[in-house]
Amino acid sequence: MKNHIKDFRQKLNMTQEELARLANVRRETIVFLEQGKYNPSLGLAYTVAKTLKTSIEKLFVFED
Repeated sequence: MKNHIKDFRQKLNMTQEELARLANVRRETIVFLEQGKYNPSLGLAYTVAKTLKTSIEKLFVFED
């Protein structure tokens, strides 16, 4: 699964630390998400998408 977290975060001039705080996770979690090393739960995906003012479908790209 690929994602556009970094792109959306940068458009909002938000640091990884700020996103982590708003999503109530550790900064390392945001780093792993952006690197594609961690697949989030549906709840976390929703929280991150809401925080970045987008939808889960636009934020995450599911590949076969």
